[in-house]
Formats: sequence, structure tokens, C-alpha cells
Amino acid sequence: MKSIELFAGAGGLGMGVSCAGFAPQAVVEWDRWCCDTIRENRRDGLGLVGDWPEPTEGDVRDVDFREHEGKIDLVTGGPPCQPFSLGGKHRAHADSRDMWPQAVRALRETKPRAFIFENVKGLTRETFATYFSHIVLQMTYPDLVAGPDESWETHLRKLEKHHTGRRGPAGLEYRVVSRVLNAANYGIPQRRERVVFVGFRSDLDIKWAFPLETHSMDAMLWDQTRGNYWDRHKARKADRRIGDRHVERAERLDGKPTTAPWRTTRDAIGDLPDPEHQSRDAMKYHNHRFQPGARSYPGHTGSPLDEPAKTLKAGVHGVPGGENMLLRPDGSVRYFTVRESARLQTFPDNFRFHGAWSETMRQLGNAVPVELAHIVARSVKRHLDFGGADFLK
Repeated sequence: MKSIELFAGAGGLGMGVSCAGFAPQAVVEWDRWCCDTIRENRRDGLGLVGDWPEPTEGDVRDVDFREHEGKIDLVTGGPPCQPFSLGGKHRAHADSRDMWPQAVRALRETKPRAFIFENVKGLTRETFATYFSHIVLQMTYPDLVAGPDESWETHLRKLEKHHTGRRGPAGLEYRVVSRVLNAANYGIPQRRERVVFVGFRSDLDIKWAFPLETHSMDAMLWDQTRGNYWDRHKARKADRRIGDRHVERAERLDGKPTTAPWRTTRDAIGDLPDPEHQSRDAMKYHNHRFQPGARSYPGHTGSPLDEPAKTLKAGVHGVPGGENMLLRPDGSVRYFTVRESARLQTFPDNFRFHGAWSETMRQLGNAVPVELAHIVARSVKRHLDFGGADFLK
């Protein structure tokens, strides 16, 4: 099946989609460092981008998608999230960086069978509730375009009237669902919440729901208090304890959960050599170099080794903070290396990142975990393969 990847970044979402069986026909990204990362891995034939087309570097507003009309099964992407980020300026629809209209234009011009878009959890804040509705209705009816002088509020009213008053065929239409997904609940070693939108063209009559969660915090606590977590990792006796805030919850567990345990930071990076010593073994891993300067203070405390990592941040306002630090059991901290951060985002070890540490951390902080993208895209593909069959999970 064929796809188009918009706002590709370092390729996390696109790689997961490729792993699910989609072949990208176009990859669009404006940032040159991200494009260099994709190019380097593409040139070396590495991993899931080895057969990607040359990325289109530039403003998506300058890209004409009409040559792909009727030829694309899936459009994916993460429209720039700065307008809605909890750490941003919250300008939302007044922000020129809002690329949602361009994502909708790609749907209008290609008419894919389905799409997957994602964005920061901040988009679901009550402050943005009305604009959130506008985004969903735009994706539902991509052909109903705002006029050149039409405000988004006026356009929203037009979409609402069309939605409530339509009769019979409505042109290009998608059935859209959205949900905030916590990556940790799907086996990613990071507590990362993103809102994901999935839509299927209405003429396909496909019934779909988000994949069931497979991992849980309770299962992690069970594994750490009554399972073999510590033995499996050959942890020192002094380190074999859970966080104080979790003790009561662990004691209340009256049976082994049916889900798998949350994957912890130790699960993800425990086999990597300590980069602080710059051993010969550490040098064998791409982008696994010690970054000095980490320090802890209130609100900047790092990710505990034996829990999923905190959400990696892009550091758009400077050097990434505590969310990009490892908190060791002895209370000391250090910055995650690029390779460790890539592990937390489930990028393969042979994937190389282009740029300085701060730049590559920005790429990773903006990325979608590869495995989470794979899980969602795999479910979408199965439904496209089998049509409206309701037996699919």
C-alpha cells in the first residue's frame, strides 16, 4: 500500500507506518537537519527508510499533491505542534505555524483511503476545545474549504451546519476518531501522551477502534514487588526498591494483572555501556556520547531508572531539561545520550541522527515513538486489507 508522510521530522511516525507495510511515495519536511537525518539513513540503506524517496525539503504550502490523487492509501503526519504545546505560547489558530489546514489540503488533493495524524496532548485542552472541533470537522469534510477572507470561526459554523443538515452523498468525507494515547500503555518505555486522529473514507464503510492497551503500571509494580524484574536485570540489592509514591498502590494489588508490565528506562537502556566513562564498548554505538552539565533542582529531577521515562522534550526554549535526564537510584543525574533517547522513542540502534546533541534531542523530542506508530498503522492497514470486517481487533 502507498502512503505520503507530511511533517516527517526525524521519521518516527513514517518508520512505524513503513513497518506496518506502507510504502511512502512522498516525504515532506521543512527542517534541514531532519532531512539530513533521513537522507543519511536513506543513503546508507539503513532500517525502514532505506527505500524511502528523497525527502522534499521545504514549506509544505509549496507542495502540490494533486499528482497523487486516487493513488494513495494513507496520509500521515504530525502538523507542527508549537501553537498547542503546554510549553509553548498557546496562540493556536492565530499562530502562523498552525499547519492543520495544509494537512487537510493534502487529504483534499490526494483523497486517500485513510489518514493518521498526531499532535501534542495540549491540543485537547479546554482552551482549544472549539478549535479542536474545527480541526475534526475540516478532516471530516476536506472539500468544504474556507474562503480567502473567512475567519476560522465563520468556517466552523459553515462546517457545523453542513454536518447537521447534510442529506445523501456529501462528496469527499471521512469518519474520524481521536484519542489521547499514553505510549507507556502500548509497551513504549516512556510516559508520552499524544492525541492521535484516524480517519477512513466514508465510502469504505470501515468500522475501526484504537488498538487495546497492552501494558500497565500495575503489572510493572507486580513484576517489581513479586516478579523477577530485579533478578532479570541483575540489579544491586541496594537498588531493588520502587518509588515511595507507588508503595501503597503496589500493596493493594490482589492478583497478577493480565497486561504486560510497563517497560522501564532500565528495560530500554540497561544493556548500553555507561557513556560517562567513554569506554570502547560505548563507542560502538552510534550517537552514544556523554553530554555534561546535567543538574537537579525542583521540577528538573530526571527520569527514574525503574519507571518509564518522562516525556522527552524538544528543548525549543533552550537545552532540554529534567525530562531528558536519567535519575539514578543513588540520586545522581546525567543527560540521556542521543542513543538512549532513541531507545526511549523505539528507534532502531542502526538509525543515525544528524546534528549536534541539542539538535538531535530536538528531533527526538518532537518524534512519535516508532513502535506506537507501528501499532496504530498496522491496525489501520489490516482494516484496509479486509474492508469493513468487524472481527478485526
